[in-house]
Amino acid sequence: MIDRRQVLHFRVQAHQLDRPGGTLADTAILDIGAQDTGPDGGRWALAVRGVEVPAPSLADLVLLWTVRGAPHLYRRADVGEVAAAVAPYSDADAGKRIYDAAKPLKAAGIGNLAALDEVAARLRDVVTTPTVKGDVSGRLAELLPQPYLRFCRPCAATHLYEMPFRLAAVRAGLELRPDTSPPVLHRIPGFTRAATSGDRFDLIRAYLRLLGPATPQQVADYLDAAVRDVKARWPEDVTEVRVDGEARSVLAADAPALVSCDDTTAVRLLGPYDLFLQARDRATLVPDAAHAKELWPVLGRPGAVLAGGELVGTWRPRKSGRTMKLAVRPWRRLSAATRDSIVAQAQRLGAHRGVSRVDVDVAG
Repeated sequence: MIDRRQVLHFRVQAHQLDRPGGTLADTAILDIGAQDTGPDGGRWALAVRGVEVPAPSLADLVLLWTVRGAPHLYRRADVGEVAAAVAPYSDADAGKRIYDAAKPLKAAGIGNLAALDEVAARLRDVVTTPTVKGDVSGRLAELLPQPYLRFCRPCAATHLYEMPFRLAAVRAGLELRPDTSPPVLHRIPGFTRAATSGDRFDLIRAYLRLLGPATPQQVADYLDAAVRDVKARWPEDVTEVRVDGEARSVLAADAPALVSCDDTTAVRLLGPYDLFLQARDRATLVPDAAHAKELWPVLGRPGAVLAGGELVGTWRPRKSGRTMKLAVRPWRRLSAATRDSIVAQAQRLGAHRGVSRVDVDVAG
């Protein structure tokens, strides 16, 4: 039997959240992708793992629409294998990942994978130079037939369905320019998709390595994939453990670290979409239902305070000019040392955001 303390401490170490520093090459979350949503997205996720990425170093990273259609950062050198790893496992799996776009395609007798390939081909034709997403969408609406399109009431215009657009972009060899809103797409120099991803970038193995122990359902939920396809690709080199009475799997090579993981004293301010918070066993991460509701609201997620291997509260920033105020809401009484560490991490966040002053308000 494995308890939740062991699970969380194992993940802290797997995520390298307790290390003082590292490099892009040895940062584990870049194997599965660091979601880059909001101002405290992918680069802040790297920063709390000891890797500061100044603007000149962005050339070593590539931003792609991948898992769940969200933008994720990867090492540029890995882009071919990443493209292979994030591709749907089957036509049925592709249908699940593109949501409501699958229905009109099915009615028209168009396979889901064939549709993604068609959209990718048209994207490749349209994006020959850096192009704003809206302009790309407008051109696609002219080039693709009705089963690919929908009427958007807010825009009062006809667009391509959103998820096929996003998931086809990497198939077309397109990346997103960081810090652009609306997004700007452009071609990935020298892009060639690998035939296979290899074990390192296999998303099921990466999930187990970073967010295990886990079940096929939890991995499928993370990927927006079909459970049947995940089960069909479940690694053979796993060990079954029980967490809170539930049978889960961990890679056999990681089982010793799970059982004997060391305690950690690291204090980190995790961004709202940090991979640590993306695990699909939320009750393991945050057993208290009220706290879970606060951390994962329907809209406007806060960041999370990690201390001693536990999530102990939330934080929200408010920036005004060159000043930022950080409101921290603890879920329990914090020690003076933890409070001091939170203030130090807030100053680090302020430097990352380029503000000259950070005021920290820790409630309670």
